[in-house]
Amino acid sequence: MGKKSQCRCNLLLHFFLLLLSLFPTLSLSQSFDYGDALSKSLLYFEAQRSGRLPYNQRVRWRHHSGLTDGLEQGVDLVGGYYDAGDNVKFGLPMAFTITMLSWGVLEFRDEIAAAGELRHALEAIKWGTDYFIKAHTHPHVLWAQVGDGDTDHLCWQRPEDMTTSRRAYKLDEENPGSEVAAETAAAMAAASMVFRRTNPHYSHLLLEHAQQKYRGKYDKSIGGAKGYYTSVSGYMDELLWAALWVYKATDNSKYLNYAIQNALPFGGITWAITEFSWDVKYAGLQIIAATYVSTAVFLLTVYSDHLHATNQMLNCPTDSVGSHEILSFVKSQVAYILGSNPMGISYLVGYGPAYPKRVHHRGASMEPYRESKVFVGCTQGYDHWHGRQDPNPNVLVGALVGGPDSKDDYVDRRGNFVQTEACTYNTAPLVGVFAKLNALEKGSSNSTASAGFSLVSSI
Repeated sequence: MGKKSQCRCNLLLHFFLLLLSLFPTLSLSQSFDYGDALSKSLLYFEAQRSGRLPYNQRVRWRHHSGLTDGLEQGVDLVGGYYDAGDNVKFGLPMAFTITMLSWGVLEFRDEIAAAGELRHALEAIKWGTDYFIKAHTHPHVLWAQVGDGDTDHLCWQRPEDMTTSRRAYKLDEENPGSEVAAETAAAMAAASMVFRRTNPHYSHLLLEHAQQKYRGKYDKSIGGAKGYYTSVSGYMDELLWAALWVYKATDNSKYLNYAIQNALPFGGITWAITEFSWDVKYAGLQIIAATYVSTAVFLLTVYSDHLHATNQMLNCPTDSVGSHEILSFVKSQVAYILGSNPMGISYLVGYGPAYPKRVHHRGASMEPYRESKVFVGCTQGYDHWHGRQDPNPNVLVGALVGGPDSKDDYVDRRGNFVQTEACTYNTAPLVGVFAKLNALEKGSSNSTASAGFSLVSSI
């Protein structure tokens, strides 16, 4: 084993052991319906849609919203996703969401299809990429945000009733933002591979957009993003991350060479990696993760699948870890999410008999617009809906909430947004994980990793 391989091996083993210490490993006496969890996790994205909803919209308590987004600036920015329980469209977490959904389909397409959910997964991805195409109005222009977080958080309104600012913010050569540009490139490159079989023209269009990117720090250009999605890690990790995805989509070695040549200067192999998230991608580059359990279990599921498909183990001078050990750990974390925890509740909303009932989510917490058609004003929402002790009138099915604190306690209170708010970028990684575990449970796993796709092999 060479010095470089040994270093990488030690990193992987170290962080796998770190994960074991950070997250409790549980005995799996309880059985879970992973297929149901998969279906529900994909349904969640329909609740987060912005724009004109399609005829086959399954979340019926939602309605059209944000239909004038971009109008003030003379650009069509209707569509995309609200990232959490508010009504702002932030480009960086939205792009990361689509990257993770696409990666899940690329790694576990057969498993998702076997569960009857491939169409829904593709629809979830395309809802995001259609928006990115609109937002990328020029090779050097990307509209990276719609709405203002400060004014939005002063109001408690359904998306259908929004009266807050819908100002759109763009990135260009004078106001650069490589975090968003590169993550959007990664999302579109990954999605281009997803649609290569079924929609080659659309796949080619996505790839064209993916190859146009630029540099800069976006939260300096968009002050409204600071405080909500401030990029602490800077843009170097996104540039490496995007380069690998565009390389996988194009097979053009210049992108791989870019990642290899800049991995050390950009900090991709020297960062103290304790996180893989919408902001920090270094863990994704090395297929390791720590603090976010949903992204951690996804990366470990992918890595376990890669080891199994290639009949390998993670062999290090002091120890070794096989695919079964990694997968057992993944299952223990999924079990925790789905209800095998001290609180005895599922943190995936709508799954099982007990789950959060007061999710911090504007639309879910109010009477459905389709039924009432009664306008709810900015402060009226806070006065009449936010502080209610009753469960939300609409169940935000498939949402992964913030979850318990360090003592495994969970307070199901709408105002407790740290624990009760859900985000698209936390649910997205679970789609592939649920699909894989469901296939294993049914004895039908045949992941696409063994059929040739694996981002792991590029890293």
